[in-house]
Amino acid sequence: MEQRPLLCFLWLILLFNFTLRVAGNAEGDALFMLKNSLSSADTANNVLQSWDATLVTPCTWFHVTCNNQNKVTRVDLGNAQLSGKLVPELGQLSNLQYLELYSNNITGEIPEELGDLRELVSLDLYANNIGGPIPSSLGKLEKLRFLRLNNNSLSGEIPMELTSVQLQVLDISNNRLTGDIPVNGSFSLFTPISFYNNNLTPLSEPPPTSTAPTPPQPSGRPMTAAIAGGVAAGAALLFAVPAIALAWWLRRKPHDRFFDVPAEEDPEVHLGQLKRFTLRELLVATDNFSNKNVLGRGGFGKVYKGRLADSSLVAVKRLKEERTKGGELQFQTEVEMISMAVHRNLLRLRGFCMTPTERLLVYPYMANGSVASCLRERAEGNPALDWPKRKHIALGSARGLAYLHDHCDQKIIHRDVKAANILLDEEFEAVVGDFGLAKLMNYNDSHVTTAVRGTIGHIAPEYLSTGKSSEKTDVFGYGVMLLELITGQKAFDLARLANDDDIMLLDWVKEVLKEKKLESLVDAELEGKYVETEVEQLIQMALLCTQSSALERPKMSEVVRMLEGDGLAQRWEEWQKEEMQTHDFNYQAYPQAGTDWLIPYSNSLIENDYPSGPR
Repeated sequence: MEQRPLLCFLWLILLFNFTLRVAGNAEGDALFMLKNSLSSADTANNVLQSWDATLVTPCTWFHVTCNNQNKVTRVDLGNAQLSGKLVPELGQLSNLQYLELYSNNITGEIPEELGDLRELVSLDLYANNIGGPIPSSLGKLEKLRFLRLNNNSLSGEIPMELTSVQLQVLDISNNRLTGDIPVNGSFSLFTPISFYNNNLTPLSEPPPTSTAPTPPQPSGRPMTAAIAGGVAAGAALLFAVPAIALAWWLRRKPHDRFFDVPAEEDPEVHLGQLKRFTLRELLVATDNFSNKNVLGRGGFGKVYKGRLADSSLVAVKRLKEERTKGGELQFQTEVEMISMAVHRNLLRLRGFCMTPTERLLVYPYMANGSVASCLRERAEGNPALDWPKRKHIALGSARGLAYLHDHCDQKIIHRDVKAANILLDEEFEAVVGDFGLAKLMNYNDSHVTTAVRGTIGHIAPEYLSTGKSSEKTDVFGYGVMLLELITGQKAFDLARLANDDDIMLLDWVKEVLKEKKLESLVDAELEGKYVETEVEQLIQMALLCTQSSALERPKMSEVVRMLEGDGLAQRWEEWQKEEMQTHDFNYQAYPQAGTDWLIPYSNSLIENDYPSGPR
């Protein structure tokens, strides 16, 4: 009898746990079904090994992101060496916004149940072996903006239901699709490259229909010839008179200094969704490139805020570079290539303007400016970037750079990664800007850069000394950008000399870590509202990214995984062991609550890791 209350209590606990799992873990069960359907070719680093079905919520799993209500909003399993099939249970993730399973070896078909993901914004299944049709249920996804299904084995026709979705990015190239390409809805806006390498009928508008009565047809060839001749003569006169008048007016009137001279073009260059603006359009939009509209200045030129005729806001970058004869076509080709790099964490190119004297790029206007401006040039009363936003910026910018390095047909190296080039949209999503300018501005050069481009404080040692850049050059700049996010300080600041501190942010951080406490590094604007362990992890990643040896730095895809919680501890431990073998160390442990991390330093590492820049 005495054991009955205890048994009842245990029974209640079991009932509570069961109820909690049934009510709160439907998403975890769905993802666990996906795990059971997939397998990893990399058994030593299986990205799904943390997916534990016994947990109440999947929010602690690697590569799964949840919102404040512990609902799954992202699944990031791109380039994870996975094989297997998608499962219909994915349709139970009712709050899912981003599903990324690109660059794997997934087979089978796309489940119709994905049409139940009403919050889905981005679906990336490209570069797999997926077959079968494109589900018509995807046409129910009203919030879908990015749909990339290219480089698979999809068959059948493009469902007409998809034309009702307001897609910003569509790529279904390199499949086995057949039939017509729908032209209604938004599909007629997309580049032929979006549908390339299928068995599809090319884009063409249907002939106009008319309910007007058909006029009587004259009989006989003479009458037909007479009518045709009259129409031709009338048309010639109609077009000739204005042309003659325009030619006479141009000869009499002095040339307007903004007259847009036609540039060299090639009809074979497809510019897709890009709009080719006239110089006059952008002059009107920016009030004749007024200084009051300058948003920023850089090595590539000035950026102006503009308002187009449809009232939409844009940022117009006016490039400054000496042009060579015949360079227009090459510039146009490079613009097309850059426009193909489409990712939500990359600044989308909206259009361009090209004349023999001007090169202008048109981008969407970023409402929250750059990370640098938010950190150091805040308007009075505007709150500082809080710690969750800074973490989100770190991850978003890493994803954008990883896409440039690993998923573009021609690898794009940024060469000037810094807080000023990470822009923020209305929701403070990180958007990497200026990623194509380094290539654009050197289209007449070889792959070896003769002039170092970048910003003092962010330039990798090997790039400064040899002029040769690689993706590891970007990794170095990204590491310094992480330190900007943590400290709120500039990468190069002469003001630090007043306190006898290093003018280079990287050197200053190392010195502070060696001599002072961790909290001395964190931006005072955060007012102590941050998670110490997360700060430590970002510092560790920054130091791994800014190693003096380019070969030792991680790839950006590895950085993304570390930011998602996978592999940082192991990489950091390996780095410490390596440094212990090659340097004499002064250890400085920081007695942080719940942590025992140890940062080794040697005088030679601090002195040689980062050059002082050009004299």
